[in-house]
Amino acid sequence: MQTNTVVSLSSSRGRFFFTRLHSLAGLIPLGLFLVQHLMGNALAILGSEKYDEHVQFMLSLPFLLFLEIGFIALPLLFHAIYGIYLSFISKPNAHVYKYNRNINFFLQRVTGMITFIFVIYHVWALRISPAISGTQVNHQLVGEHLANPFMMIFYIAGVLSTTYHFANGASTALITWGITVGPASQKIVRNLCFGLFVVFAALGIGSLISFIS
Repeated sequence: MQTNTVVSLSSSRGRFFFTRLHSLAGLIPLGLFLVQHLMGNALAILGSEKYDEHVQFMLSLPFLLFLEIGFIALPLLFHAIYGIYLSFISKPNAHVYKYNRNINFFLQRVTGMITFIFVIYHVWALRISPAISGTQVNHQLVGEHLANPFMMIFYIAGVLSTTYHFANGASTALITWGITVGPASQKIVRNLCFGLFVVFAALGIGSLISFIS
């Protein structure tokens, strides 16, 4: 007797596997990249020279294209596509029950959509497009890009969405992986992750302001 080894998205086994893979992709490759990206951009606060040195160092990394595709682009696409799938099959009830968890669930889905749009634009505008045209990415280029008030507002919204999505996602990931199992531990982690969101958001917005100040 043969058994079917194909893992389906709709099966309980498939849902278990893909949900954890989705969580893992958001935490490790994408989460680490977000932290590194925030810290790198924060060098702009110290001056244009520090930021430009960091950019040149990142662009000089060996196998950069492989790293960008394998550890950023592919995990991002999987995380975004499966996240959209979860949004369609899930039924948030924040409009019925005003519990924090339901509101956070709703915000996680909304910020996920905003983050995906923001990241796609950001990668095109300051990575792919300059690479195609041969334009050097530096402090001046980013500053000129953010000089448009509407673009600055868009980037601030993107930073807020991205940092909230990661911080709140980290909190729910610990529940998904069975690390925080009780209400008390879950509340502590939620508070810690909210603090992480505040720190990351302040760092990101402070970096944006430094490019045009």
